[in-house]
Amino acid sequence: LALLLPLSVQAATDIQRWRNRDGTQILLVERHENPIIDLEVSFKGAGSVANPDGKSQVAEFTAALLTDGTQELDEEAFNAEADNIGAQISSDSNAESASAGFRSLSKADIRDKAANLLNHSLTRPRFDEAVFRRRQIQSITGLQQQETTPDFTAGRALTKLAYPDHPYGRGANVTAESIRKVNLDDIRAFHRSRYGKDNAIVAIVGDINRKQADQLVKNVLNGLPDRSKAAHSVPPVKPNPAQRRDIPFASEQAQVLLGMPLIKRHDPDYYALVAGNYILGGGGFDSRLMKVLRDRYGYTYGVYSNLEPATEAGMFTIAYSTQKKNTKDSLVQAQAVIKQFIEEGPTEEELAQAKANIIGSFPLRFDSNAKLVKYLSIIGYHNLPNDYLEAYPKAIGKLTVAQVKDAWKRRVKPEDLHIVVVGAE
Repeated sequence: LALLLPLSVQAATDIQRWRNRDGTQILLVERHENPIIDLEVSFKGAGSVANPDGKSQVAEFTAALLTDGTQELDEEAFNAEADNIGAQISSDSNAESASAGFRSLSKADIRDKAANLLNHSLTRPRFDEAVFRRRQIQSITGLQQQETTPDFTAGRALTKLAYPDHPYGRGANVTAESIRKVNLDDIRAFHRSRYGKDNAIVAIVGDINRKQADQLVKNVLNGLPDRSKAAHSVPPVKPNPAQRRDIPFASEQAQVLLGMPLIKRHDPDYYALVAGNYILGGGGFDSRLMKVLRDRYGYTYGVYSNLEPATEAGMFTIAYSTQKKNTKDSLVQAQAVIKQFIEEGPTEEELAQAKANIIGSFPLRFDSNAKLVKYLSIIGYHNLPNDYLEAYPKAIGKLTVAQVKDAWKRRVKPEDLHIVVVGAE
């Protein structure tokens, strides 16, 4: 760690950032050591929060089908064309956005062919009926398999408690029937309204300069609507009283989840919450929850806490499994650890250890071009500063015990945590 800390400060990442005439935000990091380019286009407002009521995974199907063929090339021919030039072309979606991108050699003719394939994916997707039906069946089968597991059941129940009327909760209401209701007309309409130049964020890392990158983006997005037709905003999360769900489940162990909506990407307490989470349950065997529930009482093999920052309040969760007979006692001990941490805050030693681990491991999050391009997309999507990758470890390093204690005492009330037990007697 002592060797890693100076490197994380010295290795500044030069992010070039601009908007072109179409309003597209572009972020570029030039890396000329290898003849490779990674490019990712994210579309704000094209994620699952925008799925229409009563129909699930429209956003997910739309993103997936983009790279399942174009109007000129069916799925097999599209994949063969990408293989011929040695390019990887992919698409994906999450709660708030959808993305598509490529990795290819930086040689101009190969780069331009990859960009052309991606452009046709975005502007002339095939949306093949047979491919869609296959994906629809796979999605239903996958959901039915997940519904047989206690961790999925617990996560879905907790999401419903935390986001009963918010778009962040839509994923917890997916059913086989709501997936079956989706058709290609829904997907085409979603694509027409949610994919535009003005809500596109393009991240590029690799062997390319700014002038070339600007032209590459124009080529990739050529033919998309100038403006998307749908709103991109996410409404605030309304607080709701904590609830508990005990769900019977045929298993030897009980899955226990505690959680609440908590952290935004631009949260003023962001770094204090991150450091505190590491100490409470995010730091593996060093965390307080692990030392009590595993080491002292032997209730579980592992207990973890997690933060999921989002545009609006993302989840803070604590999860573990235990023998059913230990459910009540383990929950009492977990709540006691949480309460003590919130009331007393961390020790100087705990905070020093958390800082060393968070700062020391941070550069590993973007130590490859593929990882860095994902971070550039996050920086662009959430309008984070250009020096975010350097500012993050510095902000963690400046934290004090008093700041962490204050943030957790103000923001996390034990009585506000929803509780889900799957495998209840």
